[in-house]
Amino acid sequence: MALDKSTGKEVWTVGQIRGSWNTPILAQVPGGGVELVVSLPQQVRGLDPATGKQLWTCQGIPDRGYVCPSVVADGGVVYAIGGRQNTALAIKLGGRGDVTSSHLLWKANRGSNVSSPVIADGRLHWFHERRGTAYCLNAKTGEIVYESRLAPRPGLVYSSILHADGKLYCISQHNGTYVVATGPEFKLLAHNTFADDDNRTNACPVAHNGQLLLRTDGYLYCLGKK
Repeated sequence: MALDKSTGKEVWTVGQIRGSWNTPILAQVPGGGVELVVSLPQQVRGLDPATGKQLWTCQGIPDRGYVCPSVVADGGVVYAIGGRQNTALAIKLGGRGDVTSSHLLWKANRGSNVSSPVIADGRLHWFHERRGTAYCLNAKTGEIVYESRLAPRPGLVYSSILHADGKLYCISQHNGTYVVATGPEFKLLAHNTFADDDNRTNACPVAHNGQLLLRTDGYLYCLGKK
C-alpha cells in the first residue's frame, strides 16, 4: 500500500503479498529510476513505487511460510537472505518480467531466518539467529569470506545489524551486545552486557550524534563518551 504523505489518502494497493514479514526498500536503478523491492516466500518482487505495478519477479527464498529479513541494495544489485533452509541471493535491478534466468547473479546456502543483512565495503554481513554465527559473503560473487561464532554461547540473535563508525553492532536476546570489525577477517572488538538487566532484547540498535541507543524489553539505554 502507498499513501499520499500530505493527505494520508491511499494512492495504490497491491494484493498477494503473503508471508512477507519484512519491510520493503526503495532501490536506485543504475541509469535512473527507483524500484520498490520486497522479499516473499519463494519470490523477490520489484514494483513501481509510483503505481504499485509489478515490474519483475525473481526466484527467491525457498520457504513456503514466511520471510523475515528485509532486502538490502547497493550498486544496482539487491540482496536477499532468509528461510529456514538458510539462503542468500543477489539480483540485478532493472529487469522486466521473470528475471530468474537473466538477473539472478548468485545464490548461496547461507542465511538467517530472522535478522536482516547489511552491506559494508563490498561484503554482505549478517548474524544467524540460532547459531550465533557471524557470516560475511563477497557481495559480488557470493563466496563465503568467513563464518565464525560470536562466542561459545552467544544466545539467540533476533536483532538486525547496525553498521556505524566502521563497525557492526549486534545484540543478542540475553547475552549483551557484540561489536565486530567490518574487515575481511572476523574480529570481535567488544562484548558488553548490562549486569542488572535480564530483560530480553529483540530491538535493533540505533546510532545518533555519536551515541548508541539500545532497548531491551524493560529499558532504553543511551551510550556515549563522557
